[in-house]
Amino acid sequence: MPSDRPSDARARGPLWSEPGSLLEHVAVAVFGIDDDNRICYWGPGARDLFGYPAAEALSRPGALLLPAPPGGGPDACARLAERGRTLGYWRGRLHAAHRDGTALECGFRAFPVTGVGGHSVVMALASRGDELDRVKTNLAFLDALFETCPIGLAMFDEELRYLHLNQALADMNGLPIEEHLGRRLAEIMITSDGGEYERMLRAVVAEGKPVAGVRVGMRTRGHPDRDKVLSVSFFPLTQAVGTRQGVGGLLVDVTDREQAIVEATATRQRLALLNRATARIGTTLDVQVTAQELVGAAVPDFADAAVVELVEWKDEHTGFDPAQPVDTHRIAHGTVLPPPATELVSGLEAVHYPPGSAIHRMLRTGRPLCVPVNQEFIARTVLNAARARLLAGSGLAYLLLAPLIARGTVQGIAGFGRSAARPAFTEQDLSLAGELASRAALCLDNARLYNRERNIALTLQRALLPSSLATGPHMDLAHRYLPGSRVTEVGGDWYDVIRLPGGRVALVVGDVMGHGVSAAAAMGRLRIAAKALARHDQEPDELLTELDQCADEAGIELATCLCVRYDPATGSTRIASAGHPPPLVRHPDGRVQLIDDVLGVPLGVGGLPFRTTELELPDAALLVLYTDGLIEERDHDIDEGLDALRTEVARPPESLEATADRILARLLPSSPTDDTVLLLARVHRAEG
Repeated sequence: MPSDRPSDARARGPLWSEPGSLLEHVAVAVFGIDDDNRICYWGPGARDLFGYPAAEALSRPGALLLPAPPGGGPDACARLAERGRTLGYWRGRLHAAHRDGTALECGFRAFPVTGVGGHSVVMALASRGDELDRVKTNLAFLDALFETCPIGLAMFDEELRYLHLNQALADMNGLPIEEHLGRRLAEIMITSDGGEYERMLRAVVAEGKPVAGVRVGMRTRGHPDRDKVLSVSFFPLTQAVGTRQGVGGLLVDVTDREQAIVEATATRQRLALLNRATARIGTTLDVQVTAQELVGAAVPDFADAAVVELVEWKDEHTGFDPAQPVDTHRIAHGTVLPPPATELVSGLEAVHYPPGSAIHRMLRTGRPLCVPVNQEFIARTVLNAARARLLAGSGLAYLLLAPLIARGTVQGIAGFGRSAARPAFTEQDLSLAGELASRAALCLDNARLYNRERNIALTLQRALLPSSLATGPHMDLAHRYLPGSRVTEVGGDWYDVIRLPGGRVALVVGDVMGHGVSAAAAMGRLRIAAKALARHDQEPDELLTELDQCADEAGIELATCLCVRYDPATGSTRIASAGHPPPLVRHPDGRVQLIDDVLGVPLGVGGLPFRTTELELPDAALLVLYTDGLIEERDHDIDEGLDALRTEVARPPESLEATADRILARLLPSSPTDDTVLLLARVHRAEG
């Protein structure tokens, strides 16, 4: 994955090296001395330093620049060339002569190179001594400033990546200098100002206007739980040749003088955490998902580890008894700490707390409690020896225990843990944990009550649906009922197959609008009524008329129903619908027919007649009845779902059970939003 941090090679390149603007103000002369100690190369810098044009210097003795000492002996240029040849590299200070007769003290560097034909040439570099001294003084001052200054100093490039910083700033941020270099400012600083701090620095880069003495509240990656206030000043850096424009900065820690800002920053951090938790917790009506959302909201911003446990009361209406043990069931956990903390939080699901434990103290008051993780706490709270060893070696130093109380009932316990690397929990943290626990407890209780009602409705519905369908020699059946996912309530889908006199068979499929126990109960009423009415051998439209009256008397406002009566002696099939999705018929030749000319108004509307249509089904025809949960989803309309169903029904024939499984697998999503009924009937004509 690409990174904004430069590679080691790039870090050593010009962009990441020390700025060179000081050296660029030092003139450097370059000239060459041949084997005869004559000047054989003369650069433009040499002309500027010594005053000789190239025509007057080339081929002249080196003594022109470095004359012999007053007492005689070889000239200084000959000594410089000799040392360069024998030592390979020589540096030193010598007095040189300018063309106008004045003397110059210069610093020289000399080293040999191979010339044309194998002859050696000594290349010499020279600069004025006073300019070199000035550069040395400036560099020494900067080195001392970066090493000893108690104020944080930093240099950034135009992308706000760290180029240089001193140890004082590294200590302030809680990270080594090496961890800063090449990283962006936002990778080190944690602010809650919506990016205002970074925008201020980018304005310095873009506009070149310095800022001074601005107070900024922040945290750093090295001290993520330590709020501090810095007084910052930033200014544009002079752009040197070959480098990019950047920003210099001075940062002073004024936290002690700005405690009010620190407290405000901490308050904003807590409010931000609470807002994030509010948006994150309770997105579903699933107990475990809700508990894990609480853990995810707390780790790592608030704690290094967190668990959620539900209390297993023998009788939820019985009050808490501090003399009795407390049994819980762990349903969610999370930690950023390494083993053994991971094994500790994700271990046993069933947890037993003896009387006198910290859990009992917390439940007795009904308020969050902070406890240190020491031998006394472990001995009084953790009975399992293996888990006691895990807790002792987990690195956790402080625990905050908060009761999950909703509607006057303790739902469970939320536990938050911090390592010694983070500060202990404060009174403000206890208050925040209480808020988190209160909101999570209400969501958990809603999920618990929903699951209870859903289970009741599902149990009722399954009890009211037929456990087995009437079978006979003239019809093969396959049927499926699938309740909606856990995020939706149980609906009122139902179906039945009823034997009639003369070997005829009635198939009924219906759907009561609504969800929950009331829908399941209404479904049971309609199914029982439909079964009783069908046995009187009424026409399908007459049956729906009677069923419509039953719905009105039972207060059922809206329901759909499809009634099919099949006579194997003739193949005659009579169909009536009360607003229900139309059935499909797959003929033996593979043709799929949609019977959509019998649509009537739903049950409960009242006042409108139903009608019956008749068709003749050939031997081995497949009749497909279903509810709208099979073909209707939020992301596509009924027509798309109906086309998909026709495609599946048209596939080559196979066993009815396999066909039912394939249709459901192809058409239903992993988490369906509504109940679904599918009833397949392959008909057989009676012989003779």
